[in-house]
Amino acid sequence: KMSRDSSVLFNKIESPFVGMRYHSLVAEEASFPECLTVTARVIDKESETNKGMIMALEHKEFPIYGVQFHPESIGSPTGKQMIKNFLNI
Repeated sequence: KMSRDSSVLFNKIESPFVGMRYHSLVAEEASFPECLTVTARVIDKESETNKGMIMALEHKEFPIYGVQFHPESIGSPTGKQMIKNFLNI
């Protein structure tokens, strides 16, 4: 499960939401430039290692977005809505 903020990518999507991950790659927030903000994180009560991992970010000024999960996957039930949100930006 993941928690999210008010990013346009997550319009009409409840928090927390389920998103499919197929990897263990992680972005480090400390290495981000000031212009990026985290918009979704893992909330995993069973694993302190995964808890808080960054799953989405966006640029503060420009329409640049990134996700660290697979909204197109059948394992992401709200993925179609996320893709619609992106296409409507």
